[in-house]
Amino acid sequence: MFQVCVRAHFDAAHFIRDYDGDCSNLHGHRWDVEVCIAGKQLDQLGMLIDFKEVKQSIRKTLKLLDHGLLNNLTFFGPKGVNPTAENLAQFLFLEFKRDLVIEDKRLAWVKVFESPDTWAIFKED
Repeated sequence: MFQVCVRAHFDAAHFIRDYDGDCSNLHGHRWDVEVCIAGKQLDQLGMLIDFKEVKQSIRKTLKLLDHGLLNNLTFFGPKGVNPTAENLAQFLFLEFKRDLVIEDKRLAWVKVFESPDTWAIFKED
């Protein structure tokens, strides 16, 4: 099994509703995001997927989040879930999955770094 992974980042603010601690206050992060595509077959050029294709999908999606307040997104809105790293990883996975379904390849996982030392991963079972 091959995996091709691309890393990108965006800057956005959030706060965690009903959290007993500093993260209940509005604050921002430089969120790093890793997206990984998996598959068994390489193409005639020896590539699983062109890095350029993955980067384009990531840029398109992260542009919607960059320099915004994550709590304002419908997914995280007043009746939605808190914009934690875990929920953000799931949200991004679902967004990328729509864009990166290609023949016999699949989106393997999305990793979201809230800081250089803390991250969450979402993948389907």
